[in-house]
Amino acid sequence: MQKLLVFYGSYRSDRMGIRLADYLVRRFQARGVDAELIDAKAVDLPMLDRMYKEYAPGEAPPAMETLAGKIRAADAFLFVTGEYNWGVQPGLKNLTDHFLEEWFWRPAAIASYSAGRLSGVRAAQAWHPTLAEMGMVVVSSTIAVGPIGATLDADAQPIGGGGEALETAFDRFADDLAWWADAAARQRAEVAPPY
Repeated sequence: MQKLLVFYGSYRSDRMGIRLADYLVRRFQARGVDAELIDAKAVDLPMLDRMYKEYAPGEAPPAMETLAGKIRAADAFLFVTGEYNWGVQPGLKNLTDHFLEEWFWRPAAIASYSAGRLSGVRAAQAWHPTLAEMGMVVVSSTIAVGPIGATLDADAQPIGGGGEALETAFDRFADDLAWWADAAARQRAEVAPPY
């Protein structure tokens, strides 16, 4: 069974994007994937001062140590991002930046959202080179949801035309990420990563 970590990063009080994160976790679980939501607000790492690797073994804060283990054990990652002023969410970026080598040699996918019609795609574009620089292979399929309030209800259930479009897009998105996760796992099992 593939292990997928779904990262979500809004710290706002009235979070709409959590609907997309919950929807994606539920849909991946229905496909037999061990999908787990990692909510940056719940993990609550401090603003980056020292990366995980900069702590002596056993001295990292407990939340950071736990998350490092989950990242190392995962087969793939999914970043659910809103768009803040044409850029990435600071909470999600801060959480991600605490780690480096832990991300290496696994695929990542990006799902973006916004309250408007542009669906957070500018944030998705900003995430792509960031994740690649951190050692992940970013899959070509993406999901972009907007306006999110007209696409997913408060229970993260698809509604209206936007919900229908999301349902249609999900399978290809999930198939793409699963293919790369399988390919990366087989390669890691056969050949040690070069660094």
